[in-house]
Amino acid sequence: MRLYAQTPARRNRQLLVDLTALALIALTVWAALLVRDTILRLAEPGRKVEDSGDGLAEELGNAGDAASDVPFVGGVLERPLRSAADASAGFADAGASFQETVTQVADVTTAVLIVVPVLLILLLWLPPRLLWIRRSAIVRRLADAPGGADLLALRALTGPPAALAGLPVPPGGFADAWRRGDPEVIADLSAVALARTGLRP
Repeated sequence: MRLYAQTPARRNRQLLVDLTALALIALTVWAALLVRDTILRLAEPGRKVEDSGDGLAEELGNAGDAASDVPFVGGVLERPLRSAADASAGFADAGASFQETVTQVADVTTAVLIVVPVLLILLLWLPPRLLWIRRSAIVRRLADAPGGADLLALRALTGPPAALAGLPVPPGGFADAWRRGDPEVIADLSAVALARTGLRP
């Protein structure tokens, strides 16, 4: 199985297309990750709320512990402080939930920004490449098979006439020489058919 053509012009085109496709995929992934980093910056307020809520809850919890030690009124003083600590913990939970939501949005956005363009690039790039690989394998097997050169010569005769412009025209024309089984003409025509696929004899 041949991945690239043997003729320089077609091989260079194939390499250019392959490198362009890979560069576009890499650029797509890089841009999507850049967008993800930008979205994740929106989670910063949530982190601050969570840190502040945790810190305040801890301080109010400590104050409640200290207030509970006050004789006679310790229980009365502790209750509002514990309620405030619980409310602060709720703020911290809200900050954490906000961060989770932002992270989920960033992940989904990144996945969409990677999957959709990469699929489009692959759909435009891979089918022609795979088709050429399959076609070149068939043409090469045909060229190596007994009588394959005759069939390739016939293929060249039925192709665009401009492809035969560089060949010396035999007496009676190419079709007549092919019918007679002229080995030189058949070799020239089969080389033309191979060159159209990007292969050499």
